[in-house]
Amino acid sequence: MRIAYAYYLMADLEATCAEDGTIPPQEMEIIEIGAVLQSARTFEIVSEFQTLVRPVRHPELTPFCTQLTGITPADIAQAPPFPEALEAMKRWLSPFSDWLFCSWGDYDRKQFLQDCAFHGVAYPFSSGHLNLKAELSRVLGLPKRLSLGEALRYLGMEFEGSPHRGLDDARNIARIVRRVCQGV
Repeated sequence: MRIAYAYYLMADLEATCAEDGTIPPQEMEIIEIGAVLQSARTFEIVSEFQTLVRPVRHPELTPFCTQLTGITPADIAQAPPFPEALEAMKRWLSPFSDWLFCSWGDYDRKQFLQDCAFHGVAYPFSSGHLNLKAELSRVLGLPKRLSLGEALRYLGMEFEGSPHRGLDDARNIARIVRRVCQGV
């Protein structure tokens, strides 16, 4: 899983959602960005970022979304809109160079692309993208791709924090990468 970068940017998004289809996938919007920057040499987390994001297409969170993420309408009421949140993330990343954008699956990359297009802002990840869900299956020779929780259990680890929260998910992804690359 080693690639010649100084850091891995583990990003995880939460987005507006509804179990009844009232928010179609092409209208989902990011409501939380969680990210960690992990050293590709030591596999230690060197920096973290988290922000909530105020959606505009479907500004009211569904009860399903709140139950899934724990993010409430009050939490996002004063959150910045996506362009401002993305700028804050870019400022956080600015002291670091030579990183690769990674996420658990391809959903996060596609959601960033969708929100960037909708808001008319440039996609910020020129380094490419590593789908860690696919990479773990490849490296371990697994016949199927595992969810984040399944991968942790497969490696004998427990989830730390709250599932479906961006920063906690990003931290757990970094733990998986460390375990697979270092065996610890």
